[in-house]
Amino acid sequence: MVLKIAVLAAVVAAANAVAVGYPAAYPALRSALPYPAVAKVAAPIVGHYDPNPQYSYSYAVADAVTGDNKSQQESRSGDVVTGSYSLIEPDGTQRVVEYTADPVNGFNAVVHRGAVAAKVVAPVAKYAAPLGFHAAAHPLAHPLIG
Repeated sequence: MVLKIAVLAAVVAAANAVAVGYPAAYPALRSALPYPAVAKVAAPIVGHYDPNPQYSYSYAVADAVTGDNKSQQESRSGDVVTGSYSLIEPDGTQRVVEYTADPVNGFNAVVHRGAVAAKVVAPVAKYAAPLGFHAAAHPLAHPLIG
């Protein structure tokens, strides 16, 4: 048992030494490695830095067919972002979320629930029976004669 542990330890040590010292110990075989011995780091891309970034956007959807009703607006000035979004909940109430984010206070949101909006129900498609349908194909469709 002790001999097995000693052999295992020797194999692990040899494998570890080969893995650590292989490229340096055998420079002639360095080109046979599937990867370069030294990783090259790309130089950072130096581009335009805007110390006061600004943007603003908004959108709204009001689809009477699907009942999808939502909106969002957001703006940024420097490191401060403010915005809000709203949507109609499944129960018909309106949810409005107003949020701000900045480096000092982090992200903060306040949720308001509005009054029940007029619930828009999507029309239900009506399907006709497939062609070739015959009640005789369904034995329960005819009264039992007996």
